[in-house]
Amino acid sequence: MGILNQLLTIPLLFGAIVFCQYENHDFEDEYDNELDNEYPSVFHFIPSVEYTIPHPTTPAVCAKECFCSPAFPLSMNCDHRKLQIIPSIPAHIQQIYLQHNDIEAVHVESFVNASALKEINLSHNKIKSHMIDPGVFKKLSNLVQLHLEHNLLEEISLTLPKGLERLILGFNKIVRLPSKALEGLVNLTMLDLCHNYLDDSQLKGIHFSDMKSLMQINLCSNRLQSMPPDLPRSLMYLSLENNSISFIPDNYFQKLPNIVALRMSHNNLHKVPYNAFNLSNLVELNLGHNNLKQAFYIPRSLQHLYIEDNAIEVLNVTLMCPSMDPRNFNHLTYIRVDHNKLTAPISTYAFFCFPHIRSIYYGEQKLTANQRTQLRTPVFRRYLTPEEYDEEDDDHEEQEPGGRDDDYFDPYLY
Repeated sequence: MGILNQLLTIPLLFGAIVFCQYENHDFEDEYDNELDNEYPSVFHFIPSVEYTIPHPTTPAVCAKECFCSPAFPLSMNCDHRKLQIIPSIPAHIQQIYLQHNDIEAVHVESFVNASALKEINLSHNKIKSHMIDPGVFKKLSNLVQLHLEHNLLEEISLTLPKGLERLILGFNKIVRLPSKALEGLVNLTMLDLCHNYLDDSQLKGIHFSDMKSLMQINLCSNRLQSMPPDLPRSLMYLSLENNSISFIPDNYFQKLPNIVALRMSHNNLHKVPYNAFNLSNLVELNLGHNNLKQAFYIPRSLQHLYIEDNAIEVLNVTLMCPSMDPRNFNHLTYIRVDHNKLTAPISTYAFFCFPHIRSIYYGEQKLTANQRTQLRTPVFRRYLTPEEYDEEDDDHEEQEPGGRDDDYFDPYLY
């Protein structure tokens, strides 16, 4: 009987071995494909792992002042550590995070071995322009993103690598922008200069149009009195809020056909050319908190219009929509017109011309300097079709709790 039992167990063991081998092989095939596409190729966060014998991959070197996670071996985190100097950056590091420290200077010595760097975040420090060593960033040929917002920079005296794609310089004290400061940045897609002290004279010598890849310029909260000159045809997002711009030249946007979002709230606009925004790609237009008195042409592509806190007495729908095309309706869905001088809601003709309108916010209106009135229809909301309702419900589910209002503009959004 003992010999018989042993003979019976041999087929069972052989079957178990074959089954385990099959399961192991299938596991590798399934997950190898997923990991290849999990992260963008520009940032190689995922190390090469053999699933048959799993083991963590740790960086060879990490600055003692910082933290290097085994899960992200190409990143070095040095933020919120009260650092006064930049530690030496190892050769394999591609992302260095130094925000929220007390760093006052940027010296070449810290970057001697950092030839692989693709992203540097030095925001929220105390760096001044003259404390940045000449050419410190120029040698970093792989650098694509540089954060220097919330520092004490007075001018842009940097020499930057041609491969740079995103340059964030908001919330500084920049008053000077030398004509060659941005020269050669042909790959730059996003430039942020919001919350500085730039005036018109500092933009005259800048050839923005040479930046053929530039899609977004943020110049909000500066000292501009006129529209920035020589913008590139590739531009899609233009932020000019909180300046003192009083007019838009005729045909200004003809050279910018790709504009998707234009934000010019909190300026001194009294009037805009009737066809100023006749753009085929414009989706969002914010002209709130100006001194506009009459409406203007609304392009078919526009979806969100903000003209609150102006001096408009009548919304002339015929001016906004001079003709209708049943095959190509206007896409306008939301209008905000509170704090104007309207005495009656918009004409019902608007709902024929703008059949996709879902909401018009009238809010409080200004009768005189000291008087306010509420229209009978403070908010108009059109009943949605079942398809629109489902779409709206999906949008709300995707929003995170505590998110911003629909009309809030974040210049760093794109």
